[in-house]
Amino acid sequence: MFPERRHDQRKSRRHHPSSGGLYNTACPVVTARLFCAISVLVCSVGLSTATAAVAESIALPVPRTDSTTSLEAALAQRRSVRSYSEAALRIGDLAQLLWSAQGVTSPRGYRTAPSAGALYPLEVYVVAGNVQGLAPAVYKYAPGEHTLTKWREGDFRRELAGAAWRQSAVRDAPAVVVFAGVVKRTARKYGGRAERYVLLEVGHAAQNVFLQVQTLGLGAVVIGAFRDRAVARVLTLPDEEKCFYLMPVGVPLSGGS
Repeated sequence: MFPERRHDQRKSRRHHPSSGGLYNTACPVVTARLFCAISVLVCSVGLSTATAAVAESIALPVPRTDSTTSLEAALAQRRSVRSYSEAALRIGDLAQLLWSAQGVTSPRGYRTAPSAGALYPLEVYVVAGNVQGLAPAVYKYAPGEHTLTKWREGDFRRELAGAAWRQSAVRDAPAVVVFAGVVKRTARKYGGRAERYVLLEVGHAAQNVFLQVQTLGLGAVVIGAFRDRAVARVLTLPDEEKCFYLMPVGVPLSGGS
């Protein structure tokens, strides 16, 4: 009789919410674990949604591969222009400049500028403030897709100018093309010579932009005087990326030098 009673009591405790069995002892643990799992899921979804909201991808106009300006004329006309009108930069012109810097020109992934070992360590950003059809923000260029990804919302030209010793060209240009690079991407193959190679590639890409600027009737200047950490903070660069060059671009206000 007593064993049967104890069996009934155990069964009751196992299944009745008011008993001291499964519900009263295990339920808090299960509930806590379930709550944590749900919280992590909700946070993950929230973060993914927030990231997706910032990482907005924008398709750029198809780049042109011909113009009425000869290479010789572009070379002869190239000047450094530091003063710009208040005219907005056309998004088609910006797309052309980005393509000239690092655009893909081959099914094998080759680009407009040479790269040691075809490793392509450069990362190109745009600090846009007055570009037609483009909200003020920091954007990152994706050469393979020829798209821009919104990296940081807002107009950061003034902050970037502050990081570049208050140079007015950075503040006043409708857009600033930024050349950054991942040195370790090249170092995997070339070791200690990697940074030298990356710097050379920045020069190749910037000269491409300079020449393309001439075909579009625009003006630009290259700037290497800035505080590295301050620029990285403004752009929120990943730790592995380092900024090498700033290139303000706009409609010239006067002749360059």
